[in-house]
Amino acid sequence: MALNHTAAAVPPSQFWPTCNISEQQGIRADNSGSDSDPLLSHISLRVNVIQADAGTARKAGKLSESQTEMIWHHADRIRADATRYAHEQGFLSAAERASFDRELDEVAGRLCARILQPVRG
Repeated sequence: MALNHTAAAVPPSQFWPTCNISEQQGIRADNSGSDSDPLLSHISLRVNVIQADAGTARKAGKLSESQTEMIWHHADRIRADATRYAHEQGFLSAAERASFDRELDEVAGRLCARILQPVRG
């Protein structure tokens, strides 16, 4: 019984990082790797989180294979677009980052709408 109360007290976004949009928008990547553009690293990290949650949701039976693939590929396209912009200009601007963040918010919203649905019994 105590386990049920503990689980109910934990916000769903703790289990699904993608669903904590404000935290995801503020995420900062460690730029010690090959990518030195912090705004591009931010986008890439957000994509990684969305894709990881989509994979976990698929394994948990909350998403179909086609839903998972659609989310995965949409997020990957956003990362590819951001990378292309950054390479063409030499950096990713704050305005472009904001635009890509909005797109990622939409992807995250679709994912979270599915995985946070209450279980019907």
